[in-house]
Amino acid sequence: MTSPGAEHLDSRHRDTVRQIFEHPTSHNIEWRAVRSLLDAIGTVEVRHDGKVAVKLGPELEFLEPPAGKDVDDQMVVDLRRMLTKAGYRPQ
Repeated sequence: MTSPGAEHLDSRHRDTVRQIFEHPTSHNIEWRAVRSLLDAIGTVEVRHDGKVAVKLGPELEFLEPPAGKDVDDQMVVDLRRMLTKAGYRPQ
């Protein structure tokens, strides 16, 4: 994993980053794992409308938690962009 703060990620967070960057896109990335990762590397705030405001590096994104336990393809695309801009990529 390459990034300025990657050394503080535990193995679960590194696995989540790996899943997010897998090709083809994994369809079983759990929201709770994504939320845990975002809490560890960024600033996360639940808004009054239910969306989650995530500040990660230069990015501020408003994510809508999925109805089920897994994130959808569009959220994976958004997460890839955010993580890449913040310097988080699997090795």
